[in-house]
Amino acid sequence: MRLLSKPTGRPTTQTRQRRRGAVTVEFALMAPLFVALTMGTIQTGLAITAAQTLTTALREAGRVASMDYTSRLLPGQTINQKVILDIKNFLAAEGFNTSNITITITAADGANAGSTFDLSNSANQLQLFKIRAVMPYSAVTSVTFYPHTGQTISASVIYRKGKNTLVL
Repeated sequence: MRLLSKPTGRPTTQTRQRRRGAVTVEFALMAPLFVALTMGTIQTGLAITAAQTLTTALREAGRVASMDYTSRLLPGQTINQKVILDIKNFLAAEGFNTSNITITITAADGANAGSTFDLSNSANQLQLFKIRAVMPYSAVTSVTFYPHTGQTISASVIYRKGKNTLVL
């Protein structure tokens, strides 16, 4: 009869080597899965952060756009242009590449829903407008673990054009 362990209860050298080999095989099988899950979690976190930042930029711009702030415009600049510039500046300050971001300001309801909404038009007072921004995932980060060709991150907010005056 052959004993696998010595009478002291300690594993033999051969048993230890077999266990060490089993651990190596288990690690070789599980490490790629663990690394893929970790990288996927990081990538998803970047996308969620970018979507939240985009939503925040639109929310801030929409709040200001719903007020009258014509006194803050540059010569020859429209309110729509100012709002779009504010959104792009906010995103650029957060580190995003703003060259491929598409921002639209459209009517949110009624017969003109989907058409361009002019924030400076007094006939649009108390009307709902929608600000929507779409940016390619490549604007978020240049380092990707998985291919995201053609994928975009988008956000939109709806506000009512008010008659409030912006006091600075």
